[in-house]
Amino acid sequence: MKILSWFLVIIGLVGLVSVRALESKIFYDPFLNYFHEANKNLDFPSFEWGKLIVGHLFRFILNLFFSCIIIHFLFKNKQWTIQGAILISIIFLITFPIYLYCIYDRFEIGYLFSFYMRRFVIQPLILLLIVPMFYYRKQVETGKDLSKHE
Repeated sequence: MKILSWFLVIIGLVGLVSVRALESKIFYDPFLNYFHEANKNLDFPSFEWGKLIVGHLFRFILNLFFSCIIIHFLFKNKQWTIQGAILISIIFLITFPIYLYCIYDRFEIGYLFSFYMRRFVIQPLILLLIVPMFYYRKQVETGKDLSKHE
């Protein structure tokens, strides 16, 4: 892989890390401290639905953008980048309403369940599955035998 491609993959990774590192500064999320404390006996935070939804959508868009940069410059395949974006979006479209319901229910559905739904909403966890999947796909398509370690 060319140096520029590796540089852009690193930029994508730095972007994802920056989204996480700056989350309390750039996103409206009153549940950050609630889940960081890991104490389900804390008072349920007050919040504004509209700001919360917009904040999560903005975070999703940033995570999707940086994830697509990583996928595209790792595999240099526009179709795979689009497929990765679709997979990430599908997971978000499934988990986001569930997480919003958890909030509506004040996490009565279960603290840990709500915690993990939140992880799928705010973190690009699916990228950890997509990259190995596409790597395997690339190996199969190029005819390399993955069972041999030479």
